[in-house]
Amino acid sequence: QLQLVESGGGLVQPGGSLRLSCAASGFTLDSYAIGWFRQAPGKEREGVSCISSSGGVIYVADSVKGRFTISRNHAKNTVYLQMNSPKPEDTAVYYCAAVSVPDTIVVVTSHEYDYWGQGTQVTVSS
Repeated sequence: QLQLVESGGGLVQPGGSLRLSCAASGFTLDSYAIGWFRQAPGKEREGVSCISSSGGVIYVADSVKGRFTISRNHAKNTVYLQMNSPKPEDTAVYYCAAVSVPDTIVVVTSHEYDYWGQGTQVTVSS
């Protein structure tokens, strides 16, 4: 069974840091583009950052540019989202998703993804 599992969420103070992980089981992420998305209460799901299968192409939403960094570790079959200097408006459930596409492509729209994790709550508050 193909699964994605997010971890690392929790309560963080504004200006702190948090690292989310997205681990795969049942398949290898090597040939998959990965995206991090988030959804706050009453809002639509939005793309945060996406990375191509090799890691060579990255998309970062303007709202988190310069603060969040996406990366992947093929040996650990895991993708990360490093969240630095989070703000209260970053509070949301964060999801990772996977889609099999050619290496140089990042996928920004959520409906194109095939596999989703269950989400992890991130709350930014003092």
